[in-house]
Amino acid sequence: MASSLAKRLLDPAFQREYAAYPPEHRAAFEARVAWLKKAHAHQILPAGDWWSIWLLLAGRGAGKTRTAAEQVWWWAWTQPNTRWLVSAPTSGDVRATCFEGDSGILNVMPKVLLADYNKSLSEIVLTNGSLIKGIPASEPERFRGPQFHGAWLDELAAWEYLDDAWDQIQFGVRLGKRTTIIASTTPRPKDLIISLADRDGEDVYLTTASTYANLDNLAPSFRDQILQYEGTRLGDQEIHASILSSEDTGIVKRAWFKLWGAEKPLPQFEYVVQSYDCATSTRTAADPTACVVLGVFKPSEDKGMSVMLIDCWSERIQYPELRPKVISESEEIYGDENEFGNGKKVDLILIEDKSAGIVLLQDLQRAGLPVRSYNPGNADKTMRLNIVSPLIARGRVYLPESTINPGCARDWCDAFLSQVCSFPDSKHDDYVDALSQALRVLRDMGFVNIDPVADPDLYYADDDRPKRDNPYAA
Repeated sequence: MASSLAKRLLDPAFQREYAAYPPEHRAAFEARVAWLKKAHAHQILPAGDWWSIWLLLAGRGAGKTRTAAEQVWWWAWTQPNTRWLVSAPTSGDVRATCFEGDSGILNVMPKVLLADYNKSLSEIVLTNGSLIKGIPASEPERFRGPQFHGAWLDELAAWEYLDDAWDQIQFGVRLGKRTTIIASTTPRPKDLIISLADRDGEDVYLTTASTYANLDNLAPSFRDQILQYEGTRLGDQEIHASILSSEDTGIVKRAWFKLWGAEKPLPQFEYVVQSYDCATSTRTAADPTACVVLGVFKPSEDKGMSVMLIDCWSERIQYPELRPKVISESEEIYGDENEFGNGKKVDLILIEDKSAGIVLLQDLQRAGLPVRSYNPGNADKTMRLNIVSPLIARGRVYLPESTINPGCARDWCDAFLSQVCSFPDSKHDDYVDALSQALRVLRDMGFVNIDPVADPDLYYADDDRPKRDNPYAA
């Protein structure tokens, strides 16, 4: 494509015609030719009109931003009076990277094409009447209303409200005879990214590129630093743009969970907690309500107190329909039915003190159930799981082994395991919240602890040496 444009410029007949072009047209054409002459193969717009989404998965420094910026301004210029969306994780990313960055639109587009740049509105207006509008993905509701001919979605895998924002953009990109979207990102194992990659050849054109493709344009110090990750799983993702398994990037690893042998009867539980993460909406895309039931027990005389996942479920149900279900679940007895006196009633119902959970808490307290609220404070979901993950890593959380597939947990644990081990890249986090708050409360109550408690009688090896009194003891 670049060579054909260059040949055209050398044609005497075209040169005479070209000399009569307005300055804006000559500047745009020359800038386009200059770009195509130096662009790498992965930076060239895919041929054909069968695709509507160009998914550009590339490693750090591979030139994703420059590619998309060059294409968006060209589309806006060659299609007068059109509207184009640019979105990135935050408003700062839209402005500092997509618009004003070294490879942003304002720095790669000829200045003569710019009619106005309104920084406060995140709007670039071209002299031909086209508009390039920036909207941050962190505010998905702002995609309602505006309509566009096409879009550039930068670092799609890093969007906090990925699914909500993506859905709203699909409704908004609806103008013209053929809509086009560039989704440029270093991949992460998000469900949407995996789904788009799987649609390659249908309505998606997938292009991949590694950091090595653009290595000559990167600072030597950057090359030295990032290439230290070569051969690692993180390097596969950040350098070679490979989509890892979501569990590879999770905080909690599947191998950390211990299995309670299928041939053994369930242990006698000393304490049972039902932990709920309540849904705030029954929308299909919303997180469901989830319940995680943990039983506290001692695996053996030489092992510390541990917990076992003895039940879990998730359902798109919220208050008030959730109330009778919680009451019914509170009447369950957990333990081995064949072991006399081994059953255990629920000792604590734990519900996060937010949204629908607040009303549910009040109802359950009036009903006389052993319910307690949980307030995570300022800790976000990732921090909450990180706080309790050492309990799992140290083998204090058990799953019942399958009677059909030795070495695996029972089938009803699958959804729980997949979500917890994929977090923070899992689509939903209801099981994660229910588990983390239950483990945190059980730890704070002293039921499970990985830190040894010092014996004050062992402070001194010499028995004849007098023990020190604690002046703060009651």
